[in-house]
Amino acid sequence: MFIRRKLNKSGSISIQIIKKENRRNILVKTIGCSKDPKEIARLQLRGEEFINKPIANQCRLFRLEDKESMVIKNFLSNLSNSNIHTVGPELIFGKLFDKIGFNQISDELFRHLVITRLAYPTSKLKTVDYLYRYKGIKINITKLYRFLDKLHSKYKEQAEQIAFEYTKKKLKNISVVFYDMTTLYFEAEDEDDLRRIGFSKDGKFQKPQIMLGLLVGKKGLPIGYDIFEGNTFEGNTLLPILDQIQKKYHFSKPVVIADSGLLSKKNLSNLSQQKYQFILGGRIKNESERIKEQILEKAQSIKNGDSFVIKKTDGLKLVISYSDQRAKKDNYNREKGLRKLRQKASSGKLTKENINNRGYNKFLKLKSEVLVEIDEEKVQQDKVWDGLKGYVTNTKLSSKDIIENYKHLWQIEKAFRISKTDLKVRPIYHRKRNRIEAHICIAFVAYAIYKELERLLCKYQIGLSVKRAAELTHNMYRLNCKLPHQVNVSSFLLNMDSEQKLIYELIKKSYG
Repeated sequence: MFIRRKLNKSGSISIQIIKKENRRNILVKTIGCSKDPKEIARLQLRGEEFINKPIANQCRLFRLEDKESMVIKNFLSNLSNSNIHTVGPELIFGKLFDKIGFNQISDELFRHLVITRLAYPTSKLKTVDYLYRYKGIKINITKLYRFLDKLHSKYKEQAEQIAFEYTKKKLKNISVVFYDMTTLYFEAEDEDDLRRIGFSKDGKFQKPQIMLGLLVGKKGLPIGYDIFEGNTFEGNTLLPILDQIQKKYHFSKPVVIADSGLLSKKNLSNLSQQKYQFILGGRIKNESERIKEQILEKAQSIKNGDSFVIKKTDGLKLVISYSDQRAKKDNYNREKGLRKLRQKASSGKLTKENINNRGYNKFLKLKSEVLVEIDEEKVQQDKVWDGLKGYVTNTKLSSKDIIENYKHLWQIEKAFRISKTDLKVRPIYHRKRNRIEAHICIAFVAYAIYKELERLLCKYQIGLSVKRAAELTHNMYRLNCKLPHQVNVSSFLLNMDSEQKLIYELIKKSYG
């Protein structure tokens, strides 16, 4: 007997079993017909199975599907969790890690810590558990801590250099930088030379903290950072970071943009002496009486979007802008604060802690020893400042350009928000300084990768956030196994859902 492939008029191919009798071909059985090459191949196998069976059993056709099902069941029964690995973080964030250039740091543990900070930000102890359970990577926690002990001194400068080169490449020219300072608190209660109790921007006033100064370029792209003792005055941090980074990378002195927290006479003087141009947020209510009178006089004739300039001493100028939207916000915030004060004042629940000059409590005044009431005159005096915003600068830029540049300061505020929420850089659980420094270094590198993915998502209008993309990587899987009758291990990337495919194809399209 033999197999005949018969071409039908419809274009399909029939697989037939033929035997010869008296020099004639006799049709024994038609196995089936199809136009699909794969199906035809399966029919051919079934035909061969039929021919090779003992004659006694050829009265019926054994279906190949039964055998295939048995093979598949046996194969699946031998699989375990160790055969399936989460590969999404490596497929997405690992590719970005390489393309930015962080793979120049060849230590695999550094790579794992950075990628895990993006995909699954948690404590180092839980990171070890995550790497084993989801990626099959065994790392001893003692080895990890030893690595952290040397990371800062060994890789910080190289990591910063790579991040700077990436930013320089994307921006072409670093002419403007944005600086701000935040606080990162610790769960531990004890202080040391670095971890100090100070003014907390997180509201954790009883927790020791460190200060983190961050310098970014346009679009929030990273340039550099440094950490300081937790009780450091933020005004003393700007120049050390600026000088350190500018001298290290040898680029022209940029225009420095920062908020009013850095507005001190000493800072302004030092910046000017070092030939830095700057735009700082102004505290117009703290100006001299002469300047405040000028501001309020000129403010009477300006409308939404207008601005004017008041010259100060030492070559500085104060740019004042007015916005209807800001005026509404100022009024709303004041009325919200006053409502709470009035409720407490009328109920008699005001305590000693309420009598201070912070926030809207400045509208309170003591009347005799026990009676507290709202100072309505101060409220009216405060209203005349609604909608006004000041900028102190020594640049020769136009008022429009000064205001426009300052508006981009939100990028660094966003950088801190990303670090604290998406990358969960705080609270910090480490106690030793070198491990704290290593933790911040890992977060800084993760932030650079975060910004690159954000750029790609925006460029190609994917419509997903980086946070959502990170979540999608959690269940991108690869199956590693030996197929039946196979010697070597094969690797299969399992099918992804539509959102996961978007991210995966985005990275492939961008980097190949």
